[in-house]
Amino acid sequence: MERLKSHQEFTAVLRRRRRVSSRDLVIHLLTGDEAAGNRRAPGQGVHGSVAGRRMGLAVSKAVGNAVTRNRVKRRFRVLAANHEDSLPAVCDLVMRAKPGAARATYRSLDEQVSRLFADIMAKDGHSGPVDGRRINGAGEQM
Repeated sequence: MERLKSHQEFTAVLRRRRRVSSRDLVIHLLTGDEAAGNRRAPGQGVHGSVAGRRMGLAVSKAVGNAVTRNRVKRRFRVLAANHEDSLPAVCDLVMRAKPGAARATYRSLDEQVSRLFADIMAKDGHSGPVDGRRINGAGEQM
């Protein structure tokens, strides 16, 4: 999965308000033509194509010091790669860590990512902005 790099790419995903959240993370998604329109012109990107999935990570200082934030980012990259097949072929994704992500176990984060990816895909057909349905750590809607 390629990475979102510019501020403009991040804000385009965050502005659409298609998101779901759990105790330790928030996932924002931009799919299909919307995501393709967020890409650079051919030849300006890494591979010069609009196909594929791209991901950006947002881990603020509230999560912890630099070592802690980098550990959270490494975990998020692995989790996104493990669950990548449940996403559309063309999409932009931002995974935003909440402060609790630093203390969460890998297994807990894995379960949350799995649920959130399934949840956001179920809501993807929604015509308007998707509200951020909250799911607690036990998988129950709050």
